Amino acid sequence: MRIIPAIDIIDGKCVRLSKGDYDTKIIYNENPLEVAKSFEAHGIEYLHLVDLDGAKSSKIVNYKILEQIATQTSLKIDFGGGLKSDDDLRIAFESGANQITGGSIAVKNRAIFEKWISEYGSEKIILGADAKDEKIAVSGWLEESNEDLVPFIQDYQSKGIQYVICTDIAKDGMLEGPSFDLYGKILEEAKGIKLIASGGISTFDELPKLAELGCEGTIIGKAIYEGRISLKQLEDFIIRK
Repeated sequence: MRIIPAIDIIDGKCVRLSKGDYDTKIIYNENPLEVAKSFEAHGIEYLHLVDLDGAKSSKIVNYKILEQIATQTSLKIDFGGGLKSDDDLRIAFESGANQITGGSIAVKNRAIFEKWISEYGSEKIILGADAKDEKIAVSGWLEESNEDLVPFIQDYQSKGIQYVICTDIAKDGMLEGPSFDLYGKILEEAKGIKLIASGGISTFDELPKLAELGCEGTIIGKAIYEGRISLKQLEDFIIRK
């Protein structure tokens, strides 16, 4: 299972929210590149970079930070937040993204998202399936849709999607543990999907459980920033694999 730390960006700073609420913003570091380098120094190879300004304004905003991290580390970056147009996608890849994550766009403009899958290939495009009560949420989680989570994933699987990041919004940033039951259900019903678990990771012991469940990766945010899980523990986990 891949370990994928998260850096969320607002105003060029590394922040975390709780349940996607912008009013709960905590700034953890003024320098995202510094944070990324500390991950790399502990043997971490992957990074989940979220442009929260972009998510709010519906267009890519913090691509310069993506470019900085991509050129000054060897981290493989998946980038998301506000990617709505072909131009946004081009900028993200030109700025050094290894993969992009599309969430709202996959609900609100299926035609363009399906075009991206066929143009760039399923290795490059991740489906962001963020859910509240098993319904897909969009627009930086500010809106709920009528889409049911598992059928939504299955439908995109039939269009070629391989990778899915699923965040249970009720768990995000709450340090109360991930949604094991929900992930089990997705893996059971959307067979063969590469599921990346996100939201609620609070202790190191949860990581082997997610691996055992069959998750392909897990995104860890606040637990790292608040010292619940150390980078040394993650380094040891990666070495042991």
